[in-house]
Amino acid sequence: MHIVIVNRWPRFHDERRWDNELTRYEAFFDHQQHRISYVVDAPGAQGVLTPAQQIAHQVQVEDVNQYEQLLGAVQEVIARVGPVDQLIALSEFTLEIAARVRQALNIPGDGPDEVAVYRDKARMKEILQAQGLPVPAFARCQSVEQALHFASEIGFPLIVKPVDGAASMGVEKVENEADLRRLLATLDLSRYEIEAFMHGQTYHIDGFADVDGSVPFQVVSRYINSCLDFAKAQPLGSVIVQASPLRKRIEAFSQQILRALNLRCTAFHLEIFVEPDESLVFLEIGARVGGSEVPHLINKVFGVNLYEHWLRRLAGDQVPVPVIDDDPSGGWLVIPKPAQLPCRVVKAQSLREALPNLWRELLPQPGEILEAGGSYDALHSGRFIFVGGSEVATEHDIRHTTQTYQFQAEAL
Repeated sequence: MHIVIVNRWPRFHDERRWDNELTRYEAFFDHQQHRISYVVDAPGAQGVLTPAQQIAHQVQVEDVNQYEQLLGAVQEVIARVGPVDQLIALSEFTLEIAARVRQALNIPGDGPDEVAVYRDKARMKEILQAQGLPVPAFARCQSVEQALHFASEIGFPLIVKPVDGAASMGVEKVENEADLRRLLATLDLSRYEIEAFMHGQTYHIDGFADVDGSVPFQVVSRYINSCLDFAKAQPLGSVIVQASPLRKRIEAFSQQILRALNLRCTAFHLEIFVEPDESLVFLEIGARVGGSEVPHLINKVFGVNLYEHWLRRLAGDQVPVPVIDDDPSGGWLVIPKPAQLPCRVVKAQSLREALPNLWRELLPQPGEILEAGGSYDALHSGRFIFVGGSEVATEHDIRHTTQTYQFQAEAL
């Protein structure tokens, strides 16, 4: 099999950073059994640790998320190595570009229509709604008039967001018609949807679907604050939910959604609302591994590397799921950069001695400059992973951290 991997993630040699340490292509693929080629950009080249003599071919471009560059790189790989059996892209931002390349070059795998099921936030809700699964009231922003009509029927507040976004980038909560009119005037409406604001608690479910659509492994977690809060410079965390009737209902709902969307042989990151009456409502799904500290926490707590299970299944291999006899919990917290950037760090106080269940912390060093940009896995004001405690104890640690963590920076 000839497999082409598109990688835009570095692997850090600084022991403080753990981002992307689980994407070990050199361990997950037999580079002797298969021909493995890579397309990378500059950061992605740092994440390919396979010895050069074992790589069929590697092409470096300026930006793997530019269609023409990725297309040209894969064409070069084909010319050097031969037809491609698998084109693998793990990043949320590369999935659509890779789908267009598959379609253009007749490479097996998901094309644009299939990828839209888990990238287009309106399309996924259209499919689920047609199958009777609960979703928020929503509409594509086809025109200003259509969006205003939707608002008049649903009422405020409302959410306006890109149909192809990630990490709550570009998501806006709108409180009234005047603000909605002003916002709509600034947007390319063809890329946006509008939906009802849901007042429930947000949960995320992370796991993988097998080649037959079954779900051999999934973990339910409850957000502390929301991704939208994080986009507004508020802390974001989550805690793994322990056994309960609600967790069972969420696991069953997750399987319903995956079957309805026909997601197979993929990792997934699903987000739902649990409303005040405990009804479950779909929010969105990604056919990828969850971001931030999610995969690192799951690997530590359950011994399951979601990247490994996903990638090895794509290559036709199986990795047994560990037998989990107990009911562990754990959690994570990211305290974002200050609102005023760039800034110079003055103080970031370690919490290791105060919190015995703190497994990892990533703190910027005094004198470091925090720049704008980056997602959850950037160098923020503080990142923390907790293991070893119950669900209640973990949430206590997370909330204690948000209240007591001492961080100071000066704007530049």
